[in-house]
Amino acid sequence: MSAGDMNAKDMNARENILRRIRAANGKAGSATTQEREAVVARLRAQARGPLPSMNWEPLPRFKERCIVMMSTVDQIASRSELPKAVARYLRENTLPTRGACWPEFADLDWAAAGLDFEARPSHGDDKVGITGTYCAIAENGTLMLLSGEHTHATTSLLPETHIAVVPASRVVRAMEDGWALLRRERGGEMPRQVNFVSGPSRTADIEMTLVIGVHGPFRVHIVVVDE
Repeated sequence: MSAGDMNAKDMNARENILRRIRAANGKAGSATTQEREAVVARLRAQARGPLPSMNWEPLPRFKERCIVMMSTVDQIASRSELPKAVARYLRENTLPTRGACWPEFADLDWAAAGLDFEARPSHGDDKVGITGTYCAIAENGTLMLLSGEHTHATTSLLPETHIAVVPASRVVRAMEDGWALLRRERGGEMPRQVNFVSGPSRTADIEMTLVIGVHGPFRVHIVVVDE
């Protein structure tokens, strides 16, 4: 079978599926131009669905939910305090004091805190990775990270310990607010990946036994920066 025949077969299967969906919704034939325009307009409107009342302050709620999701949380007054805060966490937990970090932290004095962090992607042998965050979601204690040239996804995924730095000003109420912020700041230009991190990697797929660190870090430590 030629490539053209395979493509035609795939298109026929797609059309059959779409036709069955339309039939289940009481509509016959293919979508009309007017229907297609209505769908495009709805997507561009980015209308939100119903949301809970969320009668709480975002930052305290975020910290509370992080702990529920098995993350640990620290809070510091300024970015310059980050090396000391990281050093304290690593030493209190008898963890390695070297690893990879995002380039945005390259200017910090890691050596003065007795640490050795290089601004580069994690290559898989780093035990600790330090990243920033695009924003954080208070409703469920989730981090929103974008992949990019200077925001390497591997640094949050490969090391056993992920340390995430969250500016207090970037804590939003709900996931809908995170997406709205992304659209507002970047317009139509979306990153290749948007990763959501809710505590350490874990699964209970095998015999309903909780296992930590199966698909990613064993630990997630969040440092909230006030300034």
